[in-house]
Amino acid sequence: MKKNLISVIILALTFANFVLTALLIFTVLPETKKANEMITSVCSAIDLELNSGAATGLSNLPIDQIVTYSVNGGESIHTNLKSSDGKNHYVVVTVTLSLNNQSDNYAKYSPKILSEKDSIIQDDIIQILGSYSIDEFNDSVSDAKAQILSDMQNMFGPDYVVGVNFSGLTTD
Repeated sequence: MKKNLISVIILALTFANFVLTALLIFTVLPETKKANEMITSVCSAIDLELNSGAATGLSNLPIDQIVTYSVNGGESIHTNLKSSDGKNHYVVVTVTLSLNNQSDNYAKYSPKILSEKDSIIQDDIIQILGSYSIDEFNDSVSDAKAQILSDMQNMFGPDYVVGVNFSGLTTD
């Protein structure tokens, strides 16, 4: 008789646990989802404010605020492109970075200091250009510029490097 009474108590406690779990799922879980959505939207708003300088571009700055920096001392950069047809292809380009002289990073990364970091900048540009085949590069030069700009902004700050310019562009 004692074993049956313990079994009935265990069964009653299991049933009570099941009821409380169901109550928890149907009452607390929706409120938790709403709180998580609110937290996500607040974090998104904060993130937008933190990255507001990323919207700075060439078209948003007056011309007297833009300083140019010639990568590789104004000399052309020669690099091989990814082979898509078994032939060797290359690009020859002169790259100029447009810098915002009103940026907080301008004193930290002046053109003189950038010239000391020139090999790092060149290597990054070569890596990006080398990831394109000749057809991909010719079809999307603007994508290559955007990718270089994104990398430079990650290195030096989103409101410091505001543009990438190619001149003397030759592919073969």
